[in-house]
Amino acid sequence: MKLFLKSTLATAILAASVSTAQAKTELVVVSWGGAYTKSQQKAYSNPFMKLHPDIKIVNDDSSAEAASKLRAQAEAGKVTWDVVDVLPDTAIALCDEGLAIEIDPDKDLAKGANGVSAKEDFGEALVSPCFIPEIVYSTTFGYRTDKVGKTPPSKITDVFDLKKYPGKRALQKNPVGNLEWALIADGVPKEDVYKLLATEEGVKRAFKKLDTIKKDVVWWTKGAQPVQLLADGEVVMASAYNGRLFSAIVENKQPVGMMWDAQLFELDGYIIPKDAPHKKEALEYVKFATDTKRQADQAKFISYGPARKSSAKLVGKHAELGIDMAPHMPTNPANAKNVLYKDINFWADHKDELSEKFEAWLAK
Repeated sequence: MKLFLKSTLATAILAASVSTAQAKTELVVVSWGGAYTKSQQKAYSNPFMKLHPDIKIVNDDSSAEAASKLRAQAEAGKVTWDVVDVLPDTAIALCDEGLAIEIDPDKDLAKGANGVSAKEDFGEALVSPCFIPEIVYSTTFGYRTDKVGKTPPSKITDVFDLKKYPGKRALQKNPVGNLEWALIADGVPKEDVYKLLATEEGVKRAFKKLDTIKKDVVWWTKGAQPVQLLADGEVVMASAYNGRLFSAIVENKQPVGMMWDAQLFELDGYIIPKDAPHKKEALEYVKFATDTKRQADQAKFISYGPARKSSAKLVGKHAELGIDMAPHMPTNPANAKNVLYKDINFWADHKDELSEKFEAWLAK
């Protein structure tokens, strides 16, 4: 009888523990995967779950398809995502469609470490009422240090100079960035680039400049490709995400250098779907993940700059390599002497049209 009671009690305890484990709220956080998601897990998600043992964060690497998948979920009346990491233009579109909730920065987000309001701390990064900024990253150029002679490229004009720097280039198969760089290399002041690109004359001028290197371009579509092309020696220069180049140069000791001139500054951040199943917890998560300390913490694992101004001074050393990360940030003053800010509204208005023209140009 005693054995039976002990067995029954043990079974009850086990069932209770299983029930408790199953009772955890599963917060689905959608991001880009790879090293980026790992940096978020280490800087945000793991500390958040430690503070909230009743919440389990489930990662989904669908950010590249966030807009179409969220629209499909909303149409089916079954939204399963709680927090979604997206680019600003995607956030703007989903916000305009009523598929993401609006955020009051000073009510819903943490103040800066210096007591400044979140609205002031994020500043121009608040590009949409639904967008919670997380990082600043850039698309810039890497080059093979052993293939460029004693004078490495330092200006965007060097990308287009096949005589001084012969060899293949790798460019993203996308009009964004390429059209802007072409105009700057053709002598257009960066403050006039988007004004000119809004005209037929400006678009023709950009493609004419791209024509000068077209035969020497290898086109890439995924972030890992340009760095691999550089590593394999198939190209001399390549446009690439600064975090990927950091990995190649610092972590993998590749013979690669980085050129910061005319780096294309871009933002990345969060939205919360309007019909998120755990909206309260989602708000708690983004408030935590985008506070001053956490944004600085992410820089311990990846070379993307925090979107908050108050986080910049807290950027320290790489968690594993022990090197200072500040010099590797696109936002570091030494690297940000000539920055091109991606005009999100311009591309929201012109992306479809210029993508068609870009594909037609490629086919010629």
